Amino acid sequence: MSEQILGIHHVTAIASDPQRNVDFYAGVLGLRLVKRTVNFDDPGTYHFYYGDETGTPGTILTFFPWPGAARGRHGTGQLTTTSFAIRPDSMGFWVDRLRSQGLAVEGPSTRFSEEVLEFEDHDGLRLELVADAAVASRAAWEGGPVDPEHALRGFHGVTLSEEGYESTAELLHKQMGFQVAGSHGSRFRYVAGEGESKAHVDVLCLPAGREGTLGAGTVHHVAWRVADDRTQLHWRTRLADLDYNVTPVMDRQYFHSIYYREPGGVIFEIATDPPGFMIDESRESLGTGLKLPPWLESRREVIEDILPPIEVPTAGAAK
Repeated sequence: MSEQILGIHHVTAIASDPQRNVDFYAGVLGLRLVKRTVNFDDPGTYHFYYGDETGTPGTILTFFPWPGAARGRHGTGQLTTTSFAIRPDSMGFWVDRLRSQGLAVEGPSTRFSEEVLEFEDHDGLRLELVADAAVASRAAWEGGPVDPEHALRGFHGVTLSEEGYESTAELLHKQMGFQVAGSHGSRFRYVAGEGESKAHVDVLCLPAGREGTLGAGTVHHVAWRVADDRTQLHWRTRLADLDYNVTPVMDRQYFHSIYYREPGGVIFEIATDPPGFMIDESRESLGTGLKLPPWLESRREVIEDILPPIEVPTAGAAK
């Protein structure tokens, strides 16, 4: 397929306390806070973007942190696990690091011949670290609190929990062009993209599972990468022709987006790689100031008064 989806662009989740969120993802996990802005649909709430040094698509985990938000329930119709890639020789480092932070970890165990370490953040968001020799050449952020040799190297993949399997599988494989990569029990694996941007998408079939509910500790949506606006419009037309209810193109300042629900209920987004996070900040200053889109600048004073202050862990923290 010429208009290929390149992999995962970002994953967006819901959190509760903003400072605890920053402490965990920028501190414990050592991701860079590459952008602090607001939820464009609810500007009294932060929108945090974490990733590698420049927020390369395929490394970006984003959060809407609502203080006091009730926890959601993991279940069918959700993206239930987000997996990051690490170098194989970093697994012991991460077991020790996470346990030293008081986190309960499961594993490492083996899945599809890969070592997998499972854990949750303070809101109950399910995360994994997957040892993957193919990521050794990916650049790591050198300015964070985790030594670059052990730093997270973008997404390995995501897990979708579904009551049924066939309709979601048809969308991923036949309609979106993802490649079949195997199965293990009720877990069916697909691959999106190639090379360093390749992402694994597992569909977990849970016919007796409960439906998930949105709240803190759950994922709101997953975004797939495309190279440019032209390719995105191709996918919008293609999906509409397949009777998916696709939104108009939305300007998210740092990328352009369309949204639709896959048959099992998970919200999918297709996002463009450009323009990226350095359109309003330099590489060195990414994430240091509150950035607002032009249509919200007139409300800056009110918004800044509502948002709680945050402190980002420094490079020397929690090494």
